[in-house]
Amino acid sequence: MDPAREEPDGPMPAGPRDLLDASTDAAAIVTAKGVVAGWTRGAETLLGWPASEVVGGSAALLVALPGDPARVVGVAERCRAGMGWNGRIPVRRRDGRTLDVDLRVSASFRMGGDECFLLSAREQRRQWTVGQSVLDGFLTRSPVGMAVMDLELRYVWLNDTLERFGGVPREQRLGRRLSELLPGLQAATIEGLMRKVLDTGEPVLDYEYLGWSWADPHRQHAYSTSFFPLVDADDSVSGVCYMVQDVTERWTARRLLSLVNEAGACVGTTLDVMVTAQELADFAVPRFADFVVVDLLEPVLSTEGHGAWLTDAGPAGARPEMRRAGMSSVREGCPEAVARIGDRVDFLPPSHDVHLLIDGEPILTPVLDPSDELWVAEQPERAERIREFGLHSLICVPMRARNTVLGLTTFVRSLNPVPFQPDDVLLAREVVARAALCVDNARRYTREHTAAVTLQRSLLPQAITGGTALEVASAYLPADPTGGVGGDWFDVLPLSGARVGLVVGDVVGHGITAAAAMGRLRTAVQTLADMELPPDELLAHLDDLVLRLSAEKTDDEAAERSTTAFLGATCLYAVYDPVTGRCTMARAGHPPPVVIAPDGTVSFPEPPAGPPLGLGGMAFECAEIELAENSLLGLYTDGLIVGADGDMERGMSRLGDVLAASGADLNSLCTSAVRQLVPEPQPDDIALLLARTHALGADRVASWDVPVDPSAVADIRARATHQVEAWGLEELAMTTELVVSELVTNAIRYAEPPIRLRLLRDARLTCEVADASSTAPRLRHARSTDEGGRGLFLVAQLTDRWGARYTAEGKIIWAEQEIP
Repeated sequence: MDPAREEPDGPMPAGPRDLLDASTDAAAIVTAKGVVAGWTRGAETLLGWPASEVVGGSAALLVALPGDPARVVGVAERCRAGMGWNGRIPVRRRDGRTLDVDLRVSASFRMGGDECFLLSAREQRRQWTVGQSVLDGFLTRSPVGMAVMDLELRYVWLNDTLERFGGVPREQRLGRRLSELLPGLQAATIEGLMRKVLDTGEPVLDYEYLGWSWADPHRQHAYSTSFFPLVDADDSVSGVCYMVQDVTERWTARRLLSLVNEAGACVGTTLDVMVTAQELADFAVPRFADFVVVDLLEPVLSTEGHGAWLTDAGPAGARPEMRRAGMSSVREGCPEAVARIGDRVDFLPPSHDVHLLIDGEPILTPVLDPSDELWVAEQPERAERIREFGLHSLICVPMRARNTVLGLTTFVRSLNPVPFQPDDVLLAREVVARAALCVDNARRYTREHTAAVTLQRSLLPQAITGGTALEVASAYLPADPTGGVGGDWFDVLPLSGARVGLVVGDVVGHGITAAAAMGRLRTAVQTLADMELPPDELLAHLDDLVLRLSAEKTDDEAAERSTTAFLGATCLYAVYDPVTGRCTMARAGHPPPVVIAPDGTVSFPEPPAGPPLGLGGMAFECAEIELAENSLLGLYTDGLIVGADGDMERGMSRLGDVLAASGADLNSLCTSAVRQLVPEPQPDDIALLLARTHALGADRVASWDVPVDPSAVADIRARATHQVEAWGLEELAMTTELVVSELVTNAIRYAEPPIRLRLLRDARLTCEVADASSTAPRLRHARSTDEGGRGLFLVAQLTDRWGARYTAEGKIIWAEQEIP
């Protein structure tokens, strides 16, 4: 076939996809003699010739140019050399039309003994050209502002959009600089960037800034500007072009998101309602407003009960009862304010009632008019402040969270001349919504914490006494509010035989759950102590109780999710006997007691530590120490000795030094010790129980061995009566005689020797009969026909308390009478 002329410029440019995609090209195989040997569907589609009409015929018939044998020979030689050829030629379609195609001829190859060439062609598409009028219209009417500045940064050309952005007519701009026309647009900075572009030849892209223009002088706009140099044919810079977009909406949305995130970091740093309200006011000034007040409803600030939340509008014209919880101003001292922090307020913007707080939308007043009749009539004092301080724009946003009405936040501008816009309402709404959640969290926490503290204090002993055996004092320091209510407790328990039980414990965890568990454990200790159990057995029973509490399940799944599992506790229980001067104690994972001897020597006797309560399966052991009269015994929880350094041994040493150095009375010593050791609030609560020992002298104790002979009862009874009278307790002589007679008779009749009678006189008169039997006494209600069985019944009727306790040698039956 005859090739066409080879275009010197090569084929027309094509897009990247067209250059790489050959799937739709027309392809044919032509022999060296010009005969078509192969024809593809693409060739049939492009030229309309079916393969049956083309294959075997001359390829020259398809070319719409006169033959040029020399050119054909040149192309063939080039392809035989392996270089291939491409060019632009017109071809003839089957319908007679001529079509310009880009033709490519491959290097020659052999097929069936013939030398062949692969030809591929695609239709040449005309490139779209832009007319001058189209280009002018694009530059003039583009939504992007454009301008060309000369080397002196004077306007040479600008489009209509830029003229509209700036509000300065084109004829006034040409030949003048930006700084001469729009000083409110950071002109000096922008001209500095243009000089940088002229000096370096490097473009500056997407520079954002805020500014004012004559087109909208009352509103600040955000712009994004790009600068690039204009280069002549000789690569010299002849000017600078800049392009401007108004990105105010994008900037506003970004500012809204940024401020809301910043508010989340600045507001609600504590769980205090008043502090949170003040943080909201401080955050908004001066970022957003010049004067901000936060007023909260009375029930929100109340710690008594749950309050009466505002759920309906009430009578017509009703005003809400609120208190000023926070305020801030660009003026020192907030002189614009009518009310101070903590004052009662009922402010609502005129023409609005409590419906605004319940279900109202934020109120925007772009322009405040102090002469407005509604302000003058409803808020005359505030109207005067508006006039005095130039308050000119206002936004009021109701504070609501979790379907609870909390209060009202008011934003005002005065020194900032720009009035609030609808976009500002969106920002105010979001910031207040974040703050409302924080206020509600603080409100809920305050109520729970107050309830927990109240519960805990009600469960602790309101008054403690050690009788004549011990002088006692206690101190309890709640945890820092952020740490929650703890489960520390203590108690002083009067026991039989003038003995006194001392207990201190610490429940694992914080909150109402810990306080409630503490109350249950304290009650259990009182019950077990009344059963006269020794310290190790008492802790064993308490351990079983903690295991049961830990295993308790609730049927209410929601309550189960909200209740912290009761995991365990530590405890120290000690019993002091003023007759022997000995103290028996056992502990369950609790720090050891501190003992200050009369000479000031400090010691920490360590009975076997034992496991914490709630582990189960491990035994507790007792230890006994002797305490001299006027010794100081201290029981405490770990919060007192942990300290900032977390070193318990050092804390114990500090505790001993503080207690040994002071000669103050016990109550003052207890208070000062806690204050010195814990000068600042800490996340764990603290309990300290101090006891100064006193001995029960021999002149207040009388005892006799009782022979196992019924006839000895009369003698023992007479001795006891004589001793009671010698103590000056004649009023109790007859009752004591009867009680001794019944208890001794029962012991002789039913118990095992040795039998011993002891009388104790301290705060009460105690009668004790000890024997070697472990048989428990039983109170019977004898029938009218029974001859006996009334002994213990009479004892119970005649005395204030009676009971039995077991010892290593047997048991002791005791009865107490109050001394008149």
